[in-house]
Amino acid sequence: MQLSNSSAVSGGLIAIGLALAGLFVANGLGNIRRGDAVVTVRGLSERDVEADLATWTIATQANGNDLATVQAKADSDAAAVRSFLAANGFTPAEIQPRGSSVSQYFDSNAGRMNITIRQRILARTVDIRRMEKAFANQAEIIRKGVALDSDGGGGVQYSFTKLNDVKPEMIAEATKSARESAEQFARDSDTKVGGIRQATQGLFSITGRDGETGMGTETPYQKVRVVTTIDFYLD
Repeated sequence: MQLSNSSAVSGGLIAIGLALAGLFVANGLGNIRRGDAVVTVRGLSERDVEADLATWTIATQANGNDLATVQAKADSDAAAVRSFLAANGFTPAEIQPRGSSVSQYFDSNAGRMNITIRQRILARTVDIRRMEKAFANQAEIIRKGVALDSDGGGGVQYSFTKLNDVKPEMIAEATKSARESAEQFARDSDTKVGGIRQATQGLFSITGRDGETGMGTETPYQKVRVVTTIDFYLD
């Protein structure tokens, strides 16, 4: 009889333990459902913008065997570039020298000194249409006998300088986009979106639009983009 009572007591304790364990599990699941569950979503904001600043570094090189003669040619080239830019509507304040360099070496085979003078002139304007027109007509500089140096210059660089003006609104749009995604997930999972546990703002990027690739500085028609990553609690 004693053995029977002991078995009954043990069985009862086991049953109570299982019941308590089930209660703890149920409470744990309930806590997760009440706010410990999290969904991670991304929000996107994009905006088409047009560059408001254009810069063009025009590089020239003059070559010869006599320093004075080469220097005179370099001066003539600089004057031709300035004349070209002025004819295309650039003011003196928009035309800035960016330095020059001289390299020389003795050609033992020819028995003479070779001298090269390179110089750079920067054209800078907020008139995008004027810059596009001038750049399209750059062959006029070459027709004046100026040798353009592709190593020291390049194409026009277009910049959108008003990024700070659009940042707040774009961040708000990206956050709204992320919440809409979270709400769709919540509807599908029969839950509700709660507060934000954590948010990460991605870097703003500027690329070319209309199918163009790259950083966007080669075209005035650009696209600003930002992606935010947000963890929302689910209730």
